[in-house]
Amino acid sequence: MAPPIFKVVVALGCILLITISLLSSVLAQSNAYIIHMDLSAMPKAFSDHHNWYLTTISSISDTSKTTFTPNSKHIYTYASSVHGFSAILTSSELEKLKKSPGYISSTRDRPLKVLTTHTSQFIGLSSVSGAWPATNYGEDVIIGLVDTGIWPESESFSDEGMTVIPSRWKGKCASGTRFNSSLCNKKLIGAHFYNKGLLANNPKLKISVNSPRDTSGHGTHTASIAAGNYVKGASYFGYASGTASGMAPRARIAMYKAIWTYGVYESDVLAAIDQAIQDGVDILSLSLAFALDDIFLEDDSMAIATFAAMEKGIFVAASAGNDGSLYWTVVNGAPWLLTVGAGTVDREFEGIFTLGDGNQINFTTLYPGNSSLTQRPLVFLDGCESVHKMKKFKNNIIVCKDNLSISDQVEKAESAKVSGAVFVTNISLSEYYTRSSFPAAFIGLQAGQKVVEYIQKRNNPKGSLQFRKTIIGTKAAPKVGGYSSRGPFPSCSDGKFVHEFRRTLTNVGEAISSYTAKVTPMNGIKVNVEPEKLIFNKEHEKLSFKLTLEGPKLLEDVVVHGSLSWMHDGGKYVVRSPIVATSLVPESP
Repeated sequence: MAPPIFKVVVALGCILLITISLLSSVLAQSNAYIIHMDLSAMPKAFSDHHNWYLTTISSISDTSKTTFTPNSKHIYTYASSVHGFSAILTSSELEKLKKSPGYISSTRDRPLKVLTTHTSQFIGLSSVSGAWPATNYGEDVIIGLVDTGIWPESESFSDEGMTVIPSRWKGKCASGTRFNSSLCNKKLIGAHFYNKGLLANNPKLKISVNSPRDTSGHGTHTASIAAGNYVKGASYFGYASGTASGMAPRARIAMYKAIWTYGVYESDVLAAIDQAIQDGVDILSLSLAFALDDIFLEDDSMAIATFAAMEKGIFVAASAGNDGSLYWTVVNGAPWLLTVGAGTVDREFEGIFTLGDGNQINFTTLYPGNSSLTQRPLVFLDGCESVHKMKKFKNNIIVCKDNLSISDQVEKAESAKVSGAVFVTNISLSEYYTRSSFPAAFIGLQAGQKVVEYIQKRNNPKGSLQFRKTIIGTKAAPKVGGYSSRGPFPSCSDGKFVHEFRRTLTNVGEAISSYTAKVTPMNGIKVNVEPEKLIFNKEHEKLSFKLTLEGPKLLEDVVVHGSLSWMHDGGKYVVRSPIVATSLVPESP
């Protein structure tokens, strides 16, 4: 018979295992959700919506036998961007919540993706006339950025020349790992960080730099572009030397870090936007979008949150995405946002490739060194697929044709420790810059053919590489970057002249209300709406209608505009949707 103490230990061990098992089971079945609530449905017994939400979570909780509490399940309360909260819920709790007073809708907490010294002159900003002097260089405009954080020690965020912080500003600076609130100043006037959603979706994750400090550089980059202060003598290892500044050098910056190297979640971004609205920013900059396709506006919390910001007079700019040139790749396409694509400027970083016969070829580069390779033997290795083979010619300048991914070729050449390399590629050189730690040059196919012919016809072909040339005034610029997403998504093909679309209208006004359709005419296209009147009998009721477009096949690049407005019969509301018809020929991937 076992001693009593042993029995107690075994019993405690069993209880501990059962508890851990139960907790693991609950965690395994739980997910993070964003819940939208009707604030007008809050019972009068509650002093604020936060306590109402916690009580609601408590009332639906089916984890009473565990250590979970409403506070531990609650992630964020949202007050300005949306009305609602985010929480960790089981499927049964979610179903109970849907029957609770004030519930509107819910979505899973989804992952998002993260999408200068001459640019100001290029886009026409002048210190003599125009937008800069008219706005005093953006003085006292407060730009809030939801991004990866900020590196406050950068000279771009010096407050030299800045005036007193506007009294309307309500924001603060948060301290954290390697970031003290004292690092803020009259330029960087706000800094926060949000990762509760990230941790709720990844409970085992340990964050090493838990603060507004930037660990990837993206947020520092975007903040300096928008509102960086003047930095004299700036350059990229000798390229583009001059005085650098953002587009609004006298504007203020508030950073809301919600993008982490570990990932980014909708609940954290919503919390950041919520805080930015409360703090009093004038502009919101968002460099992120959903990682998933086919998100409708009614399910897009970012679209809803930015609509709330727009209602409060905040201008919102968001990235169009970096998924390439097909028409349907654009993100952040809500009509109340300024959707920003990537474009080129009339500046290139170049060098000169001189062949042994005296012919010179300009090449694109971002090699940061100042090496010059003179009269080195040239060798053509086609696709440069073998590191072993390249090592045999590491004292030569190797020439590679773009048969593989250009990035893979650069990586292999770097591993082989070659003295220098010339990459022949059909990628638009004005847009494509691969940084390298060795002398790397990029030339087009036509110039590359001349180089290959020279190598093949000479017994002892040689060449020289000279770096660090900044060229201003290149043609054609500006143009949309090849990697920049395009839009809008074409709703139908161009093979027919009659197209039907079914859409839904949600009643967010009075319970009993009616709306009548009003169509702004479209040149040459007949627009029909069925039914012409929608009658609602309750709040949040959804009614469907059919929109039919009829007309001749449009020529490519011809765009016809119109709109459909649902007019509230009492004249209180107007729900307007733009209509655009065109013929698009999708580009090949």
